[in-house]
Amino acid sequence: MHSGSRHFPHEWVKSPSAPAVMKYPAWQGVPRTEKGDPAGGGAPKRKGRSAPLEAQAKLLLTVNGLFAAANALSGTFVNVYLWKSKGDFSLIGWFTLVTHLTMALTFWIAGKWVKEHNKMNCLRAGVAVAALFYTLVLWFGDRAADWFVPLGMVIGMSSGLFWIAFNVVYFEVTGPDTRDKFNGWAGLVGSFIGMVAPWISGFLIVRLQAAQGYRLIFTLSLAVFLVGVIVSFFLKKRKSSGTYEWFLTWRCLRKDAAWRTIGLALMAQGAREGVFGFMIALLVFVHTGSEMSLGNFSLVTSAVALLSFLVAGRLLKPGSRRKAMLIGAAMLVLIILPFFWRVNFTTLLIFGIGAAIFYPLYGIPMTSIVFDRIGSDEESAKRREEYIVLRELALNGGRLLGTTVFIVVVSLTQSPAALNWLLLALGSSPLLAWYWMSKASKAGQVRKTA
Repeated sequence: MHSGSRHFPHEWVKSPSAPAVMKYPAWQGVPRTEKGDPAGGGAPKRKGRSAPLEAQAKLLLTVNGLFAAANALSGTFVNVYLWKSKGDFSLIGWFTLVTHLTMALTFWIAGKWVKEHNKMNCLRAGVAVAALFYTLVLWFGDRAADWFVPLGMVIGMSSGLFWIAFNVVYFEVTGPDTRDKFNGWAGLVGSFIGMVAPWISGFLIVRLQAAQGYRLIFTLSLAVFLVGVIVSFFLKKRKSSGTYEWFLTWRCLRKDAAWRTIGLALMAQGAREGVFGFMIALLVFVHTGSEMSLGNFSLVTSAVALLSFLVAGRLLKPGSRRKAMLIGAAMLVLIILPFFWRVNFTTLLIFGIGAAIFYPLYGIPMTSIVFDRIGSDEESAKRREEYIVLRELALNGGRLLGTTVFIVVVSLTQSPAALNWLLLALGSSPLLAWYWMSKASKAGQVRKTA
């Protein structure tokens, strides 16, 4: 992400008048003020207090919030909209598979745009393509399920364009001591939006005739995306440098043991996300038959997540990441067990609340550790775009794997027992993610995480 600085210096930022205080390496993305000191973290801080977020980081949070709001208004209900047309789990799986495959390809190709050209235009393009997606959904109407392949490609392209640019800017506007705080605030904002927006959408869909309600929320999403594009122009234009290395990802995974281990952890993380990202909300609707119930589910779980991200963002420190990840990962597995008793709104709500409480302990360190690795030395930071592409390819590889397994299983059987074992198998992947990330950290391969 962007640092707010016009240049990306490659020397230690150390005050000659205070040699005892070692400030962040400039390549770690810590922004600098006009006086040359790193903003938001370079100055000495009181013990136990993290550095404040700088203005560009706050603005980036705003853009992220608007993007999340537009998606939360409608994205929660897109799968429900497609389900109501066909009533087929495998169709939702194929839609998700196309989305993740397109997202991965977009990340890889757009890396050149972000590295060598205007990354802010790439971010805006992602928001604009998301608006196009909802325009197409409105246009296709009841026939949207018949067009799940192009729709999946469009939303995948949108996510790829937005998140490759967002993550590069995020790297540039945060440093090791502000990364957990930024991730905590991002989760906090996302949880608040996830609490309010789906409830409003569910209320509108139920209050109006279903077709009119869906058209209204898709239209509202379009409007919010447009606001997001406007706000993005207040982010400073970032200077591009270097030449994009198309195949650094593959060379890195083949030759670098640290990144290979981290890549396995990210794939394990993605395997759960690929299915749980759509399946839980869909199960809530299937077992209640009401968009309002889904809105209420999001209201309760996101309210809990809001508090969890607030606490985790304040308390998590680099030294506590491994332990926090283990607790979070273990609890994410245990909360699936009530499904073996019965799958209904109550057990789904128990799962949702449990995930809201414990996911921040697992998710925040997973993100922070990887980006700290990217900023661990000057050469790595120079190739931040390529390493961010590597991260996203690993995540999407896991999502593709998890979604493929889901499609195979539901194509063979849709018995409740089979679905429960599927959710438990995929839902246990955070333990593998913790194992591989911990292995890399213990070996000293990931710096400043223990």
